[in-house]
Amino acid sequence: MTLRKQRRLSRAATVLTAAGTALASTLLMAPGAHAADSDITFSDVVINKGKPIVLGTGAEIEVPMTYTLKTKVRLDSWQVSAYRGTYGQNSYHLAIGTIRWNCSQSSAGGYTFYDCDESLQVDPDMLPGGRKLVNSDATVWKTAGLGIKVGGGYDDDLLSYTTRLKRASVIEGADAGPEPVTKGKPITIKGTLKRANWNTHRYDVYGGQKAVLQFKAAGTTAWTYVKTVTTSTTGALKTTVTAAKDGTWRWYYAGNSVTGAKATTGDYVDVR
Repeated sequence: MTLRKQRRLSRAATVLTAAGTALASTLLMAPGAHAADSDITFSDVVINKGKPIVLGTGAEIEVPMTYTLKTKVRLDSWQVSAYRGTYGQNSYHLAIGTIRWNCSQSSAGGYTFYDCDESLQVDPDMLPGGRKLVNSDATVWKTAGLGIKVGGGYDDDLLSYTTRLKRASVIEGADAGPEPVTKGKPITIKGTLKRANWNTHRYDVYGGQKAVLQFKAAGTTAWTYVKTVTTSTTGALKTTVTAAKDGTWRWYYAGNSVTGAKATTGDYVDVR
């Protein structure tokens, strides 16, 4: 384990305080879930702006999260977590920590409201408790809110909001050529589709998937559909088109329920 990750794991044991810090804690798992306390409620949870969380291998990412906390009691700390399993018993959580924690406070009808804006730290190689992601984690994750009361006691709420985790995809070796090319002659576009394998923590070829070839003519900003190509068993993409005008070629893979989308940056071909 690297020193950087050792430090992250160390501070993962610290719980968010109501005052907040520049670098805060991991998501605390309560002793066991129980019915929501009417004095403490969580609402309007949105993780990653409502989009799936796409993770590769080894690289930690920051995932935005917003929510509202409503309370009649004073709290020492609170957090919203994404988890799998039975909460408080056989569950495990997604984020190793929270950074840039900011909550605006207001009051009405005897309640205090906190509108919170956070960034979750998510690392495929280090979940709370030392676990790593595996491929079966590419699915829907549930959420829960936890409030720790001043003087002792807590309330944890199982929330209706869910977020989906996906394995990242990449398209390697994307190339269009020859460059330059004579008008009317063939252009060959190649590439190899791979996706993150969390079981082995590497990228493996991804066969039998449909990717779209797109073209953007010189002087324009819009990508246009050209054709759909299916990857071979080795993940290879290859097709040929007729050179007609200058422009940029790229591959676009739309992803699926467990795999994130990916587009190549594009390769410009000069047609003469």
